[in-house]
Amino acid sequence: MSVPCVRVERAAGEQTRASLAELDIVDDAHEIVVEDGWLYVPVTDPAAVPPAYDVVHREMPERETQTMPADVLDFSPSYERLGDIAIVDEDDPDRAAALAEALMESAIPVKSVLNRASKIQGTERVRDWEILAGTETEAVHREYGCSFALDLADVYFSPRLATERHRVVEQVREGEHFFDMFAGVGPFVVPAAKRGATAVGVDINDDATEYLRENADRNDVSERVTAICGDVRDVAADYEDWAERIVMNLPHSADEFLETAVTLAGEECVIHYYDIQHEDDPYGPGERAIREAAAGDYDVTVETRHTVRSYAPHELNVVLDVRLSRA
Repeated sequence: MSVPCVRVERAAGEQTRASLAELDIVDDAHEIVVEDGWLYVPVTDPAAVPPAYDVVHREMPERETQTMPADVLDFSPSYERLGDIAIVDEDDPDRAAALAEALMESAIPVKSVLNRASKIQGTERVRDWEILAGTETEAVHREYGCSFALDLADVYFSPRLATERHRVVEQVREGEHFFDMFAGVGPFVVPAAKRGATAVGVDINDDATEYLRENADRNDVSERVTAICGDVRDVAADYEDWAERIVMNLPHSADEFLETAVTLAGEECVIHYYDIQHEDDPYGPGERAIREAAAGDYDVTVETRHTVRSYAPHELNVVLDVRLSRA
């Protein structure tokens, strides 16, 4: 089977493997191969490989000792990894128990299996979890060269949005003023600071703010990160006309905070506005709301209309990258 691999000279093999493991993209289902002085490290996500590495596709032997959940279950399992926690979404208690047992006994390095027990709730955006195996709800998640400590019982975090976060952060310039209005544990703020931005993250959840501070320190960017616990509407006056880039990742109610975003925006500012809308008009409501909030103060240019993922039947999670230019 042809799989994506990073190809490096053998002498740089261990350093490369460790770097890819830090990104959590080494494909453990296939062997690492040495051939003609080259070392081939199989990877799970070629898009997440740093540009300095050469990605090739080639046949790679599967690990014979690898036992995966699909090998022992009579149904096709679905799960996510967040650090060493596996996340499942099963309504059937028997299927949930069988999947948890298969995950814990597999070659996948997990210490706990959690089942989603509720939707995201409240202003602090947390959900209830059923612990199917293990005891831990705290994990360290690695994503595009950054690591994030978090406790799923206390904060909101979605590993599914890693590619979207990377898309946004790749646009950040060194020295930029970056403001995340709903920052969580810092998955936008920390990598923005690593690219050289001065970054401010606000969240109403005190646990998330504490993790944001910890994660800034963990990734050696604490000197460029300010973490604030509170309602961003109460904080905005301290950063009026300051931001050159704003992230508004609160898709069910971001429109309620657009006046605050306009207060934060500097002379030129890009807003990444996340929304959930019906597939018949996924971008229109957000664009109209932004234009109304900015009217008279800014010229509005929509630079990107992008579907992040399907959210529910006939509903899409979308993002608008919008440039505000002082009128």
